[in-house]
Amino acid sequence: MSAARSVLNRFRAYLRYRETITELSRLSDRDLADLGINRFEIQGINRFEIQGIARG
Repeated sequence: MSAARSVLNRFRAYLRYRETITELSRLSDRDLADLGINRFEIQGINRFEIQGIARG
């Protein structure tokens, strides 16, 4: 993979990360609980997922 493609993939992963953070942050605490997520976990859970995607 070229360096440019790698940077582009990481940038796209970051954009997906920010979009997901925004969407999850808009949910109520009850909706998040239904998903099994606490509000303080949103960034950590999502960051873990995106890092795996960016590397893969």
